[in-house]
Amino acid sequence: MPTWPRLSALALLLAAAPAPSPAADSVVYKRIADRELMLFIEKPPGWKASDRRPAVVFFFGGGWVGGTPAQFLPQSRYLASRGLLGIRAAYRTLSPTDPGPPTTCCADAKSALRFVRGRAPELGIDPQRLAAAGGSAGGHLAAFTALVEGLDDPQDNLALSCRPNALLLFNPVFDNGPGQWGHDRVGSRYREFSPAHHIGPHAPPTLVFLGDQDALIPLSTLQRFESNMKLAGARCETRVFTGAAHGFFNREPYLTQTLIQADRFLASLGWLSGEPTLQPPPP
Repeated sequence: MPTWPRLSALALLLAAAPAPSPAADSVVYKRIADRELMLFIEKPPGWKASDRRPAVVFFFGGGWVGGTPAQFLPQSRYLASRGLLGIRAAYRTLSPTDPGPPTTCCADAKSALRFVRGRAPELGIDPQRLAAAGGSAGGHLAAFTALVEGLDDPQDNLALSCRPNALLLFNPVFDNGPGQWGHDRVGSRYREFSPAHHIGPHAPPTLVFLGDQDALIPLSTLQRFESNMKLAGARCETRVFTGAAHGFFNREPYLTQTLIQADRFLASLGWLSGEPTLQPPPP
């Protein structure tokens, strides 16, 4: 997945919007040795700490070895314009030469969700309307927080749930079993990491986006995930985009199309009201 996507007119518009002050825009959610892991927060107009607004926490993609929270800035700012809080999480990535499984990535993702839920009164968030979102490996992390037990950071307050109340997954590598993406890193431990192997009634409402030309995630993987979610009694909706490859959601027309679909999905949960404020791009 490219680190710097080609920005659309929508993305340029959002990127040009006035940024909140640094104190209101970022917060340290975790300290590891001499490193501080940050959350970058887009707040809606009229935000107050006394609010109880929904929020979406975004995890960037990059194969667990790269990427930046800037990836989901357009999505986060758009949802903030619609009244939610958009929160973009940094997390520790692996060295490209590190063959080990992404244990630190998974632990940091859970820490981020716990931090946001624990600070809900300060952030003006409803802790029961907290979504996780992400693309590619970030989609894996979002799904991991919702579906998989274990690999928690022992420093976390484990009394706080890390499970989100909804998922927005952009070409997620959520199946790490044999023959699937990521299996080379997790190997025989894949059941510890693979969200697709932990589907159950606890799964939250989920929306998944995928391109039919994705070289990493075949349609059969998505179809199996959707089928198993529905067998478990969980809500799972999928949107497949013709001709789209991995990382498609970073580019137009898909950026706007996926945002409109995400908006409608969140509205169906009662988290948003009214129609999306975006217009579909021309064919």
